[in-house]
Amino acid sequence: MTGTWINVAAIMVGSLAGLFLKKGISEKLGSSLMQAVALCVVIIGISGALKSEDMIITIVSLAIGALVGESIDIEKKMDSFAQKVETRFSNGRESGWFVRGFVTASLLFAVGAMAIVGSIESGLNGNHEILITKSLLDFIASIVLTASLGIGVFFSAFVILIYQGSITLASTLLTSLFSTNLTMVITAMSAAGYILIFGLGLNMLKITKLKIGNFVPAIFFPVLYYGLLFPLFEMIINLF
Repeated sequence: MTGTWINVAAIMVGSLAGLFLKKGISEKLGSSLMQAVALCVVIIGISGALKSEDMIITIVSLAIGALVGESIDIEKKMDSFAQKVETRFSNGRESGWFVRGFVTASLLFAVGAMAIVGSIESGLNGNHEILITKSLLDFIASIVLTASLGIGVFFSAFVILIYQGSITLASTLLTSLFSTNLTMVITAMSAAGYILIFGLGLNMLKITKLKIGNFVPAIFFPVLYYGLLFPLFEMIINLF
């Protein structure tokens, strides 16, 4: 969990720095900074998604992820939670001041390949290098996001703690289940994550209004496929 704790601390410190710097940033400059980050997010998403080794699995993952996510309406639940916190600490501020930062940052910091691969590496081998690198990137991003979107970014650190911490703790189980194809599982999960990052970038640029939160289950479909469906298919094929 060391890598995850470092990541959480980086987001919190970066958010506090961004909150301090926000006072000296004009609305126009803040908008430009947000667009710059969004463009980088789009490029990261595209470059990562192109590394997919099995686009069919990625497409199926996104389709099933959307089906599950929409039925649960994950994004609505995230918004609802953020709105409750916002109401608690609003003090007369405009509506949405907390929600935008919390949801955007939570998705940006969570759905990328570094969060998945880094958490697994941290749990399996005690190697925190990927998460430490991610922490540096998240630190910079949290400064800019907080300066543009507000203190909601700070609280996204708790989402990362639960999300990455869960993957880290479950990594030993993943190894026992996927001893022969763990790399394929991670690659497929990462590809889905990168596509969600691309979509998030489009939302940040206000080109689309995709409910990225509802696609998050797509990241975990490869675990089901390679852990259950793939061995089942192999067994059926061997029978013939």
